[in-house]
Amino acid sequence: MTDTLRVLGIDPGSLKTGFGVIDVHRSRNAYVASGVIRLPSERPLPERLKIIFDSMLEVIDEYRPHEIAVEQVFMSKSAGSALKLGQARGAAIVAGTFRDIPIAEYEAKKVKQSVVGSGAADKQQMQQMTKTLLKLSDVPQEDAADALAVALCHINSRRHFSQLGDVRQYRRGRVV
Repeated sequence: MTDTLRVLGIDPGSLKTGFGVIDVHRSRNAYVASGVIRLPSERPLPERLKIIFDSMLEVIDEYRPHEIAVEQVFMSKSAGSALKLGQARGAAIVAGTFRDIPIAEYEAKKVKQSVVGSGAADKQQMQQMTKTLLKLSDVPQEDAADALAVALCHINSRRHFSQLGDVRQYRRGRVV
Protein backbone atom coordinates (compact mmCIF):
# COMPACT_ATOMS: atom_id res chain seq x y z
CA MET A 1 0.00 0.00 0.00
CA THR A 2 2.21 2.83 -1.22
CA ASP A 3 -0.57 5.28 -2.12
CA THR A 4 -3.31 6.43 0.20
CA LEU A 5 -6.21 4.01 0.42
CA ARG A 6 -9.59 5.25 1.62
CA VAL A 7 -11.89 2.72 3.28
CA LEU A 8 -15.56 3.23 4.12
CA GLY A 9 -16.85 1.00 6.91
CA ILE A 10 -20.59 0.43 7.27
CA ASP A 11 -22.57 -0.86 10.25
CA PRO A 12 -26.03 -1.40 8.72
CA GLY A 13 -29.32 -1.15 10.57
CA SER A 14 -32.97 -0.57 9.73
CA LEU A 15 -33.21 2.35 12.20
CA LYS A 16 -29.57 3.52 12.40
CA THR A 17 -26.79 2.89 9.90
CA GLY A 18 -23.29 3.88 10.97
CA PHE A 19 -20.50 4.84 8.61
CA GLY A 20 -16.81 5.54 9.13
CA VAL A 21 -14.12 6.66 6.71
CA ILE A 22 -10.41 6.00 7.27
CA ASP A 23 -7.40 6.84 5.11
CA VAL A 24 -4.45 4.46 5.08
CA HIS A 25 -1.00 5.56 4.01
CA ARG A 26 1.68 2.94 4.45
CA SER A 27 1.14 1.70 8.00
CA ARG A 28 -0.69 4.80 9.27
CA ASN A 29 -4.45 5.05 9.69
CA ALA A 30 -6.04 8.49 9.70
CA TYR A 31 -9.61 9.24 10.70
CA VAL A 32 -11.52 11.14 7.99
CA ALA A 33 -15.18 11.15 9.04
CA SER A 34 -17.94 9.15 10.68
CA GLY A 35 -21.61 9.47 11.40
CA VAL A 36 -24.96 7.83 11.81
CA ILE A 37 -27.84 7.83 9.35
CA ARG A 38 -30.96 7.91 11.50
CA LEU A 39 -34.06 6.47 9.90
CA PRO A 40 -37.63 7.44 10.82
CA SER A 41 -39.20 4.41 12.55
CA GLU A 42 -42.70 5.51 11.55
CA ARG A 43 -41.82 5.16 7.84
CA PRO A 44 -42.39 1.82 6.07
CA LEU A 45 -39.31 -0.33 5.56
CA PRO A 46 -39.09 0.23 1.77
CA GLU A 47 -38.86 4.00 2.36
CA ARG A 48 -36.17 3.51 4.99
CA LEU A 49 -34.20 1.28 2.59
CA LYS A 50 -34.33 4.04 -0.03
CA ILE A 51 -33.04 6.52 2.57
CA ILE A 52 -30.14 4.16 3.36
CA PHE A 53 -29.35 3.75 -0.35
CA ASP A 54 -29.55 7.49 -1.10
CA SER A 55 -27.61 8.45 2.05
CA MET A 56 -24.85 5.93 1.32
CA LEU A 57 -24.55 7.31 -2.23
CA GLU A 58 -24.12 10.79 -0.71
CA VAL A 59 -21.42 9.50 1.67
CA ILE A 60 -19.67 7.66 -1.18
CA ASP A 61 -19.82 10.70 -3.47
CA GLU A 62 -18.53 13.03 -0.74
CA TYR A 63 -15.65 10.87 0.55
CA ARG A 64 -14.78 8.80 -2.56
CA PRO A 65 -13.68 5.56 -0.87
CA HIS A 66 -11.59 3.05 -2.80
CA GLU A 67 -13.01 0.07 -0.88
CA ILE A 68 -16.02 -0.58 1.34
CA ALA A 69 -16.29 -2.96 4.29
CA VAL A 70 -19.70 -4.01 5.62
CA GLU A 71 -20.62 -5.95 8.74
CA GLN A 72 -22.38 -9.22 7.96
CA VAL A 73 -25.79 -10.09 9.35
CA PHE A 74 -25.73 -11.87 12.68
CA MET A 75 -28.66 -13.64 14.26
CA SER A 76 -30.94 -11.07 15.80
CA LYS A 77 -33.61 -11.16 18.50
CA SER A 78 -36.11 -12.44 15.97
CA ALA A 79 -36.22 -13.67 12.40
CA GLY A 80 -38.08 -10.50 11.40
CA SER A 81 -35.35 -8.28 12.85
CA ALA A 82 -32.68 -10.32 11.07
CA LEU A 83 -34.54 -9.94 7.77
CA LYS A 84 -34.83 -6.16 8.20
CA LEU A 85 -31.15 -5.95 9.07
CA GLY A 86 -30.29 -8.00 5.99
CA GLN A 87 -32.34 -5.70 3.79
CA ALA A 88 -30.69 -2.60 5.27
CA ARG A 89 -27.33 -4.21 4.65
CA GLY A 90 -28.36 -4.96 1.08
CA ALA A 91 -29.31 -1.32 0.45
CA ALA A 92 -25.86 -0.19 1.64
CA ILE A 93 -24.08 -2.84 -0.44
CA VAL A 94 -26.04 -1.93 -3.58
CA ALA A 95 -25.03 1.73 -3.13
CA GLY A 96 -21.37 0.67 -3.17
CA THR A 97 -21.77 -1.64 -6.15
CA PHE A 98 -23.75 1.10 -7.92
CA ARG A 99 -20.55 3.18 -7.77
CA ASP A 100 -18.39 0.13 -8.73
CA ILE A 101 -16.53 0.02 -5.43
CA PRO A 102 -15.18 -3.34 -4.16
CA ILE A 103 -17.10 -4.61 -1.12
CA ALA A 104 -15.69 -6.78 1.69
CA GLU A 105 -17.87 -8.41 4.34
CA TYR A 106 -16.91 -9.26 7.92
CA GLU A 107 -18.65 -11.11 10.73
CA ALA A 108 -19.21 -9.04 13.88
CA LYS A 109 -17.08 -11.47 15.88
CA LYS A 110 -14.17 -11.05 13.47
CA VAL A 111 -14.47 -7.25 13.65
CA LYS A 112 -14.38 -7.33 17.46
CA GLN A 113 -11.45 -9.76 17.46
CA SER A 114 -9.50 -7.60 14.99
CA VAL A 115 -10.06 -4.31 16.80
CA VAL A 116 -10.36 -5.19 20.50
CA GLY A 117 -8.70 -8.60 20.62
CA SER A 118 -11.83 -10.39 21.82
CA GLY A 119 -14.74 -11.62 19.73
CA ALA A 120 -17.00 -11.01 22.75
CA ALA A 121 -16.18 -7.28 23.13
CA ASP A 122 -19.07 -5.01 24.07
CA LYS A 123 -20.11 -1.68 22.50
CA GLN A 124 -18.17 0.45 25.00
CA GLN A 125 -14.97 -1.51 24.41
CA MET A 126 -15.40 -1.01 20.67
CA GLN A 127 -15.94 2.72 21.13
CA GLN A 128 -12.89 3.09 23.38
CA MET A 129 -10.65 1.08 21.11
CA THR A 130 -11.65 2.97 17.96
CA LYS A 131 -11.00 6.22 19.85
CA THR A 132 -7.55 4.95 20.88
CA LEU A 133 -6.53 3.42 17.54
CA LEU A 134 -7.60 6.47 15.54
CA LYS A 135 -6.34 8.98 18.13
CA LEU A 136 -9.72 10.69 18.41
CA SER A 137 -10.41 13.36 21.01
CA ASP A 138 -13.85 11.90 21.83
CA VAL A 139 -15.50 8.50 21.78
CA PRO A 140 -17.46 8.15 18.52
CA GLN A 141 -21.20 7.44 18.56
CA GLU A 142 -22.00 3.76 19.02
CA ASP A 143 -22.96 2.93 15.42
CA ALA A 144 -20.24 5.17 13.98
CA ALA A 145 -17.67 3.41 16.20
CA ASP A 146 -18.88 0.04 14.93
CA ALA A 147 -18.53 1.26 11.33
CA LEU A 148 -15.01 2.55 12.02
CA ALA A 149 -14.21 -0.83 13.57
CA VAL A 150 -15.42 -2.60 10.40
CA ALA A 151 -13.11 -0.34 8.35
CA LEU A 152 -10.20 -1.07 10.73
CA CYS A 153 -10.87 -4.81 10.47
CA HIS A 154 -10.75 -4.54 6.67
CA ILE A 155 -7.50 -2.58 6.81
CA ASN A 156 -5.97 -5.15 9.19
CA SER A 157 -7.10 -8.04 6.99
CA ARG A 158 -5.81 -6.33 3.87
CA ARG A 159 -2.41 -5.74 5.50
CA HIS A 160 -2.25 -9.36 6.59
CA PHE A 161 -2.98 -10.67 3.10
CA SER A 162 -0.61 -8.12 1.58
CA GLN A 163 2.20 -9.41 3.79
CA LEU A 164 1.40 -12.91 2.60
CA GLY A 165 1.49 -11.76 -1.02
CA ASP A 166 -2.17 -12.72 -1.54
CA VAL A 167 -3.81 -9.34 -2.20
CA ARG A 168 -4.81 -10.35 -5.72
CA GLN A 169 -6.77 -13.30 -4.31
CA TYR A 170 -8.47 -11.27 -1.58
CA ARG A 171 -12.14 -10.44 -2.06
CA ARG A 172 -15.24 -9.87 0.01
CA GLY A 173 -13.54 -10.25 3.38
CA ARG A 174 -12.01 -13.61 2.64
CA VAL A 175 -9.35 -15.26 0.51
CA VAL A 176 -10.77 -16.96 -2.58
